[in-house]
Amino acid sequence: MPRLLWITTFGLGYMRPASGTWGSLPPVVVALALWLAGFGPDRAPVLYHAALGVIFIVFSAACILQGREAEKRWGKDPSNAVADETAGQCLALVALPAAAFASPTAALLTLGVAFVTFRVMDIIKPWPAYRLQRLPHGWGILVDDLFAGMYALAVVQAFARLALPHLAA
Repeated sequence: MPRLLWITTFGLGYMRPASGTWGSLPPVVVALALWLAGFGPDRAPVLYHAALGVIFIVFSAACILQGREAEKRWGKDPSNAVADETAGQCLALVALPAAAFASPTAALLTLGVAFVTFRVMDIIKPWPAYRLQRLPHGWGILVDDLFAGMYALAVVQAFARLALPHLAA
Protein backbone atom coordinates (compact mmCIF):
# COMPACT_ATOMS: atom_id res chain seq x y z
CA MET A 1 0.00 0.00 0.00
CA PRO A 2 2.19 2.87 -1.21
CA ARG A 3 -0.30 5.44 0.10
CA LEU A 4 0.26 4.18 3.65
CA LEU A 5 3.99 3.61 3.29
CA TRP A 6 4.95 6.15 5.96
CA ILE A 7 2.48 5.06 8.65
CA THR A 8 3.65 1.46 8.22
CA THR A 9 7.29 2.63 8.51
CA PHE A 10 8.07 1.50 4.98
CA GLY A 11 6.20 -1.78 5.37
CA LEU A 12 7.50 -2.85 8.80
CA GLY A 13 3.90 -2.73 10.01
CA TYR A 14 3.18 -5.77 7.87
CA MET A 15 5.88 -7.84 9.61
CA ARG A 16 4.65 -10.55 11.95
CA PRO A 17 4.76 -11.38 14.73
CA ALA A 18 4.80 -8.21 16.85
CA SER A 19 4.62 -5.48 14.22
CA GLY A 20 5.09 -2.82 16.91
CA THR A 21 8.44 -4.34 17.80
CA TRP A 22 9.54 -4.15 14.17
CA GLY A 23 8.38 -0.53 14.02
CA SER A 24 10.43 0.33 17.12
CA LEU A 25 13.70 -0.91 15.62
CA PRO A 26 14.65 1.87 13.14
CA PRO A 27 15.56 4.54 15.73
CA VAL A 28 17.65 2.02 17.69
CA VAL A 29 19.44 0.91 14.52
CA VAL A 30 20.06 4.55 13.53
CA ALA A 31 21.37 5.38 17.02
CA LEU A 32 23.70 2.36 16.88
CA ALA A 33 24.89 3.20 13.35
CA LEU A 34 25.57 6.81 14.34
CA TRP A 35 27.54 5.69 17.38
CA LEU A 36 29.55 3.16 15.35
CA ALA A 37 30.33 5.90 12.79
CA GLY A 38 31.60 8.19 15.55
CA PHE A 39 28.50 10.38 15.71
CA GLY A 40 26.92 9.18 18.94
CA PRO A 41 25.53 11.49 21.61
CA ASP A 42 28.88 11.41 23.38
CA ARG A 43 30.88 12.78 20.39
CA ALA A 44 28.42 14.46 18.04
CA PRO A 45 25.33 15.28 20.10
CA VAL A 46 23.93 17.79 17.61
CA LEU A 47 24.03 15.35 14.70
CA TYR A 48 22.77 12.46 16.84
CA HIS A 49 19.81 14.43 18.20
CA ALA A 50 19.06 16.01 14.80
CA ALA A 51 18.81 12.54 13.24
CA LEU A 52 16.48 11.29 15.96
CA GLY A 53 14.53 14.55 15.77
CA VAL A 54 13.95 14.14 12.04
CA ILE A 55 12.79 10.55 12.53
CA PHE A 56 10.49 11.68 15.35
CA ILE A 57 8.94 14.49 13.31
CA VAL A 58 8.54 12.50 10.08
CA PHE A 59 6.85 9.51 11.69
CA SER A 60 4.72 11.61 14.05
CA ALA A 61 3.51 13.52 11.00
CA ALA A 62 2.82 10.21 9.24
CA CYS A 63 0.48 9.21 12.07
CA ILE A 64 -1.37 12.51 11.99
CA LEU A 65 -1.60 12.74 8.20
CA GLN A 66 -2.32 9.10 7.40
CA GLY A 67 -4.06 8.02 10.61
CA ARG A 68 -7.59 8.62 9.42
CA GLU A 69 -7.07 6.51 6.30
CA ALA A 70 -5.27 3.77 8.24
CA GLU A 71 -8.09 3.52 10.78
CA LYS A 72 -10.67 3.55 8.01
CA ARG A 73 -8.90 0.63 6.35
CA TRP A 74 -7.76 -1.40 9.40
CA GLY A 75 -9.75 -0.19 12.45
CA LYS A 76 -8.91 1.82 15.57
CA ASP A 77 -5.16 2.05 16.38
CA PRO A 78 -4.30 -0.66 13.84
CA SER A 79 -1.31 -2.95 14.30
CA ASN A 80 -0.12 -2.20 10.75
CA ALA A 81 0.38 1.46 11.71
CA VAL A 82 3.78 1.40 13.41
CA ALA A 83 5.00 4.93 12.74
CA ASP A 84 3.85 5.70 16.28
CA GLU A 85 6.32 3.14 17.64
CA THR A 86 9.06 4.59 15.43
CA ALA A 87 8.38 8.10 16.77
CA GLY A 88 7.94 7.01 20.40
CA GLN A 89 11.15 5.00 20.44
CA CYS A 90 13.09 8.16 19.57
CA LEU A 91 12.12 9.70 22.91
CA ALA A 92 13.80 6.91 24.87
CA LEU A 93 17.08 7.61 23.06
CA VAL A 94 17.52 11.35 23.70
CA ALA A 95 19.62 13.30 26.22
CA LEU A 96 21.72 10.31 27.22
CA PRO A 97 24.83 10.98 29.28
CA ALA A 98 28.26 10.32 27.75
CA ALA A 99 28.63 7.28 30.02
CA ALA A 100 25.83 5.59 28.09
CA PHE A 101 28.18 5.30 25.11
CA ALA A 102 31.54 5.19 26.87
CA SER A 103 32.22 1.62 25.73
CA PRO A 104 30.71 -0.93 23.37
CA THR A 105 29.18 -2.75 26.35
CA ALA A 106 27.67 0.45 27.74
CA ALA A 107 26.28 1.42 24.32
CA LEU A 108 24.71 -1.97 23.67
CA LEU A 109 23.24 -2.14 27.18
CA THR A 110 21.83 1.36 26.89
CA LEU A 111 20.28 0.74 23.48
CA GLY A 112 18.92 -2.60 24.66
CA VAL A 113 17.37 -1.10 27.77
CA ALA A 114 15.87 1.74 25.69
CA PHE A 115 14.35 -0.73 23.22
CA VAL A 116 12.98 -3.19 25.78
CA THR A 117 11.70 -0.49 28.13
CA PHE A 118 9.88 1.31 25.34
CA ARG A 119 8.26 -1.93 24.16
CA VAL A 120 7.13 -2.78 27.71
CA MET A 121 5.71 0.71 28.27
CA ASP A 122 3.97 0.60 24.88
CA ILE A 123 2.39 -2.76 25.70
CA ILE A 124 1.27 -2.04 29.27
CA LYS A 125 0.31 1.58 28.50
CA PRO A 126 0.57 3.16 31.97
CA TRP A 127 -1.77 6.04 32.79
CA PRO A 128 -2.72 8.14 30.88
CA ALA A 129 -1.44 6.41 27.73
CA TYR A 130 -4.24 3.86 27.48
CA ARG A 131 -6.95 6.54 27.61
CA LEU A 132 -5.19 8.65 24.98
CA GLN A 133 -5.83 5.98 22.35
CA ARG A 134 -9.38 7.33 22.25
CA LEU A 135 -8.25 10.54 20.57
CA PRO A 136 -9.54 10.78 17.02
CA HIS A 137 -7.68 9.53 13.98
CA GLY A 138 -3.90 9.73 13.92
CA TRP A 139 -3.69 11.47 17.27
CA GLY A 140 -5.00 8.38 19.06
CA ILE A 141 -2.51 6.24 17.17
CA LEU A 142 0.41 8.54 18.09
CA VAL A 143 -0.03 10.09 21.52
CA ASP A 144 -0.17 6.90 23.61
CA ASP A 145 3.19 5.90 22.15
CA LEU A 146 4.67 9.31 22.92
CA PHE A 147 3.72 8.77 26.56
CA ALA A 148 5.29 5.30 26.43
CA GLY A 149 8.41 6.96 25.01
CA MET A 150 8.49 9.49 27.86
CA TYR A 151 8.13 6.74 30.47
CA ALA A 152 10.90 4.78 28.76
CA LEU A 153 13.03 7.94 28.66
CA ALA A 154 12.79 8.23 32.46
CA VAL A 155 13.80 4.58 32.94
CA VAL A 156 16.69 4.78 30.46
CA GLN A 157 17.97 7.99 32.05
CA ALA A 158 17.90 6.37 35.50
CA PHE A 159 19.66 3.28 34.12
CA ALA A 160 22.34 5.29 32.31
CA ARG A 161 23.02 7.60 35.24
CA LEU A 162 22.60 5.27 38.22
CA ALA A 163 23.06 1.63 37.21
CA LEU A 164 25.39 1.79 34.20
CA PRO A 165 28.36 3.36 36.07
CA HIS A 166 28.29 0.42 38.51
CA LEU A 167 27.97 -2.16 35.73
CA ALA A 168 30.85 -0.66 33.79
CA ALA A 169 33.14 -0.51 36.83
